[in-house]
Amino acid sequence: MTYIRIIFALAAAWGFLALVPGLFGEAGPRPEYYYGFIGIALVFQLIFILIATDPARYRALIPIAILEKLSFFLPVSILYAQGRVGMGPVFFGAMVDGLFMLLFALAWLVSRKAGPGPGAAA
Repeated sequence: MTYIRIIFALAAAWGFLALVPGLFGEAGPRPEYYYGFIGIALVFQLIFILIATDPARYRALIPIAILEKLSFFLPVSILYAQGRVGMGPVFFGAMVDGLFMLLFALAWLVSRKAGPGPGAAA
């Protein structure tokens, strides 16, 4: 479970570092979409922190966390393949999300073998 705690804590730290500066950036033609994306992504960092506190108890949230990472990784990967996104910060951010997506999936599989933790309901 220590591995899982570290992965989710690192994901949250990375997310805060990557997202908070965006609150002070240029929003483009649709600021409600931009700031809405930043806001919901920041909320997910709190979910990652929650999972890191007790991975066994919050194991049911891990597949949702995987989908959160997939929701950025997949569209950017497709846009890159179409030549609509260059190999810049957005692309590299999506690749980091893809890595965390795989690590979250591994954490979910490992946590199944570990069983419920001390905070889990019987």
